[in-house]
Amino acid sequence: MIICTHCGAPHQYIYFNDGKKRTQLKCKVCKCTFQIQKRYRKSKKDFDLNCPYCGYKLYEWKVKNKLTIYKCGNKKCDLRQSKLKNLSSAERMMQKLTPTHFKLNYQYREYHLTEEDLKHSEPEYDTKVNLSKIYSSSKMLGIILSLHVSFSLSSRKTALFINQMYGEPISGQTVLNYAKAAAPYCHKFNMENKGPINNLIAGDETYIKVKGKHHYIWFFISIKTRQVIAYHVSDSRDTEPAITAMLEAIRTARKDQRITMVVDGNPSYGAGRHYINNEHEIHKNKKDEYKLRLINVIGLKNQDAVSTKYRAFKQIIERLNRTYKQHSRVAAGFNTFNGAVSHTALFVTHYNFLRPHNKLSFNVPAPLPILKSCRTLPERWLKIISLAA
Repeated sequence: MIICTHCGAPHQYIYFNDGKKRTQLKCKVCKCTFQIQKRYRKSKKDFDLNCPYCGYKLYEWKVKNKLTIYKCGNKKCDLRQSKLKNLSSAERMMQKLTPTHFKLNYQYREYHLTEEDLKHSEPEYDTKVNLSKIYSSSKMLGIILSLHVSFSLSSRKTALFINQMYGEPISGQTVLNYAKAAAPYCHKFNMENKGPINNLIAGDETYIKVKGKHHYIWFFISIKTRQVIAYHVSDSRDTEPAITAMLEAIRTARKDQRITMVVDGNPSYGAGRHYINNEHEIHKNKKDEYKLRLINVIGLKNQDAVSTKYRAFKQIIERLNRTYKQHSRVAAGFNTFNGAVSHTALFVTHYNFLRPHNKLSFNVPAPLPILKSCRTLPERWLKIISLAA
């Protein structure tokens, strides 16, 4: 913790004033109360950063495009000493030969991100296709979305089905055009009908190919309701897309709600938690607990008590990834980034509002009373589009 300026004691109680950027500290030893600025500064004009374990001044270690890393240089720091004690004899020898492979000192990351950097991926409105003026009927539009999205048929098989069953001449490209035109409305419907989230959620990323290059889909799902609460498409697995997906996952959370995320060992999640907790530090509860807690389940076997306890929750998000793969495999990759985003938005609409789940007694994860009046699947698709239009 920060050292007391009156008696030098390292332990204090910390209280946060509502709506202010300053913190009020109260020392446990001398009981004095004083005001200082946030330890997590926003500019170089603020006070220097100190190590929370030894009070040593942090120095600027690495400077990147949108990130500055500060490091504690005290070799007698409590954190460094505790990590050294936990190393095995082989690891200690390796640490002497390659010290850069071991992160023993305290580090603080300061991100310089803007709203544009954390912009959520969303389908683009197709100005060439107006769903109210298409050649096919609205009923046929619902059938096309049901076959192409809900039953995961390819665009060519969907067109062949329509031709053979209904005698309506339609091409595979027309099916794709209708799906891309409906995707922005479905994405808007997903955002507006997300609802509250559970305290325990799971997250993971899976890859797809856009123009032959790897892209990634970030998913977060509520463990209790099995509802997809966040989805984001990016071209990397870096910190920025992880933060974007995590912020969307907790967007509808209560201010006093403490959320636990179960994820894998991707370091982007840890950096995202660090960023979110610092930005939402004023929302700490009475027990001084941060809003977001992270649980890492690493590997395929349970090597520790944490993996044993939370392995089942991690498997839920892995099952969601496999379901998404089943729906996206028919596309054999995407030609445009917007095509991948549109397909993902349509899939989430189907998964949350139209697909019965056997773990929920064959109810949908996000039941809406307004959709119960629709008897068939094409009617529900059309109802969702009309509500979002």
